[in-house]
Amino acid sequence: MHSATSLRPTQSDDLGFLYDVYASTRFEELQQTPWSDDQKAAFLRMQFDAQHQWYHGQFADAQYQVIELDGVPVGRLYVERTSGMIHIIDIALLPEYRNRGIGSAHLRTLLDEAARENLPLRIFVETFNPARRLYDRFGFRVVSEHGVHLQMEWKRNGTA
Repeated sequence: MHSATSLRPTQSDDLGFLYDVYASTRFEELQQTPWSDDQKAAFLRMQFDAQHQWYHGQFADAQYQVIELDGVPVGRLYVERTSGMIHIIDIALLPEYRNRGIGSAHLRTLLDEAARENLPLRIFVETFNPARRLYDRFGFRVVSEHGVHLQMEWKRNGTA
């Protein structure tokens, strides 16, 4: 893992940053719409608020963490651990921090934990998300399809 990369629990004053991370993941998609900047901003705010509430309602016991690099927030990592699996609810980095090994390092840490605990590691990913190539490289396999989302799973001794 990058020596200056760390995780810390999200706090209420992180909401603006968490919104920025979310909005950055939708940028390319929204470029395809004829909407004004104000319409895009309103849509993103509504979607972020709905996602934030849904995550915390569905995964009340999950760890919601901010990924930091040299003390600067650069992304988010939301993980639910149950007796039967480790579930990556969300992992996302601001664009300027992508493709620098930060997400891969945190993914490797979760893979190590899953191997140690002999648990599957699962994530949902959109079919068109470029991060899917990363999950493929790490040995995740598609186990189910849900519209534009794929549930991918990694298992020790099974899919690597």
